[in-house]
Amino acid sequence: MKMSQEDHARIAAAVAAAEGTTSGEIRCVLADKRDLMQLAFLSAAGALVLPGVALLFGFRPWEVVLPTGSWAVIDPAPEQGLLIYVALQALLFVIALGVGVSPLSRWLTPPALRARITRKAAEAKFVALGLTYTRDRTGVLLYVSLAERRAEVLADIGIYDKAPNQVWDEVTALLIDGLKRGHAADGFVGAVNRTGEILSAYLPRKDDDRNELPDSVIEVR
Repeated sequence: MKMSQEDHARIAAAVAAAEGTTSGEIRCVLADKRDLMQLAFLSAAGALVLPGVALLFGFRPWEVVLPTGSWAVIDPAPEQGLLIYVALQALLFVIALGVGVSPLSRWLTPPALRARITRKAAEAKFVALGLTYTRDRTGVLLYVSLAERRAEVLADIGIYDKAPNQVWDEVTALLIDGLKRGHAADGFVGAVNRTGEILSAYLPRKDDDRNELPDSVIEVR
């Protein structure tokens, strides 16, 4: 769902117009793929934890099925048992990472985990884009993940102290609607307009206000 130059211009114009009525700062991010660093971390965490959990429930990687269909137990030496355990962890890591970067990852990943992945990626971008350093802590991030088909709206403490949390559900819904219709740019424009209305109601523009962050949308590929 690549955005055109016209889409970029529309979103930037919407951000500029919205920020013209408020002291808040709005940034938009469209992520095409999962964050590989985060994915590697989650894969490594799963590879470390799952074998231990499996052992607690009676799984023994040194038990094998014979051609006759019966079970046989190989009694490994301590160092061999450790080697088997480490090899199993490495295999799980490779499988988890492979699934994570595959086109089928969204269908194979539980919804709760997809929500967590999107949230963590949005939080990382919130910091990376300088939204935590605005003068009055009034930054807002509109984050859309094409890989997870989810959206996150994050607002800094200067906004959460004033605007009720439930209003951001409306902004998220607009972003998701754009995704469902295959027009992410329309979703961003609608969400930016609504964000501007919310911010102007709770954080009106100050006389000495200045534009602290760029208005352009960022595409992460």
